[in-house]
Amino acid sequence: VQLQAYGGGLVQAGGSLRLACAASGRTFSSYAVGWFRQAPGKERELVAAISWTNAITYSIDSVKGRFTVSRDNAKNTGYLQMDSLKPEDTAVYYCAAISTGGSVDSWGQGTLVTVSS
Repeated sequence: VQLQAYGGGLVQAGGSLRLACAASGRTFSSYAVGWFRQAPGKERELVAAISWTNAITYSIDSVKGRFTVSRDNAKNTGYLQMDSLKPEDTAVYYCAAISTGGSVDSWGQGTLVTVSS
């Protein structure tokens, strides 16, 4: 599966952005979708994920209540709605197709999110 992430940009603290991850190729619905981010000088971290059935979602504590992960299998697209953004959310965000075994099978290119204070 090939992924393309888009929707990043510059936003003031407290603002919102919605990232999208468009998939093509193999069956998108058979993968979980993960959103990762990497800030300058830091390791890439998993921010949120959603199972292929939409039944299970996961997010790290620092974004709970602010970020919402979702997907539309009919459109082969995953989403990350980010509200109440903080400067510490500034990072390059990546989407990934995660297999049932938990490994990342495919990465999208990163999209930069910059939150100004």
